[in-house]
Amino acid sequence: MEIALLAIVVLVVLFAVTTVLKAVRIVPQARAGNVERLGRYYRTLEPGLNFVIPFVDRVRPLIDLREQVVSFKPQPVITEDNLVVDIDTVLYFQVTDPRAAAYEIANFIQGVEQLTVTTLRNVVGGMDLEKTLTSRDTINNQLRGVLDEATGKWGLRVNRVEIKAIDPPKTIKEAMEKQMRAERDKRAAILTAEGQRQSKILTAEGEKQSAILRAEGERTSQILKAEGQSQAIDEVFQAVHRNDPDPKLLAYQYLQVLPQLAQSPGNTFWVIPGEVTSALQSVSKAFTEALPSVEARTGPRDRTAGSAAVEEAERAAAEAKAEAEDSERAGPRQIESPRRPLDGNVPAPEPAAFPEPVTAPNTPAPTDEP
Repeated sequence: MEIALLAIVVLVVLFAVTTVLKAVRIVPQARAGNVERLGRYYRTLEPGLNFVIPFVDRVRPLIDLREQVVSFKPQPVITEDNLVVDIDTVLYFQVTDPRAAAYEIANFIQGVEQLTVTTLRNVVGGMDLEKTLTSRDTINNQLRGVLDEATGKWGLRVNRVEIKAIDPPKTIKEAMEKQMRAERDKRAAILTAEGQRQSKILTAEGEKQSAILRAEGERTSQILKAEGQSQAIDEVFQAVHRNDPDPKLLAYQYLQVLPQLAQSPGNTFWVIPGEVTSALQSVSKAFTEALPSVEARTGPRDRTAGSAAVEEAERAAAEAKAEAEDSERAGPRQIESPRRPLDGNVPAPEPAAFPEPVTAPNTPAPTDEP
């Protein structure tokens, strides 16, 4: 009897403890629980300590009210130009109404995923591949607007929709790589051409400046040389007129310069100016006047070395005088210079040698007296 009573007391205590435990519910922060009383929605439990009626109220699983991130597997989407691309999306959403999330849709995660795929195909289907790859922000905004409007009755708020990757077919990737490589080569060629153009322009500018400076230097050098030559000629001219040279000296200078006219390797003939004939005539006169006859100086002609030299000088003067007279009658004439030998060595003509007047020692000057 006592054992039976003890067992009943234990059962009552256990029932009371179980009832109390079922009546008290503690909900964590950012969580919510829907309470069903006798199978109907009754209320939503707030975070903290809550009391329910045991065996009458049933608390459904808690719903997370924080923002959630769901990554969907890549979905094949056909673009406007009939290319199949795989698009991987990420969805950021938050439950704002626990009751609607629990009773308006059976699985809101699956519903959001399918709605995202459908909306993505509608949006991308109106774009070509090039626009799809460069219009991610436009696609994200359109997806977010459509999903936020459709999931509002489910108690959800779509905060962001991001496209992680857009993978075109392998053949398209290879073609795009070739196109990008061609674009890079084009830009590299353009940059190389621009560099070469700038280099040539700078080089031309430098050469232009160098040529200008060189021309200015040559001009200055020629001006200075001309001024120097002008001053030298002026000095020589002043010196000649100041010293009043004898015409015989000028004639002798003519004869010294004549052999130099034929010394150039490229000359095969040279022209004797008309003044040379007058010079030769003056020289011949100078020799004839300066040299008295041998008999007047030495008496009867003898065959000594001095008389032989005198006779040679007289004969050379006579020949020069005759040649000068012939040249004066014939006018200027051309005298060919010696031909160059085949070996290229041109022998320089020796200057004409005119012996100085020779007078016999202790010979009185001739006079006109008988």
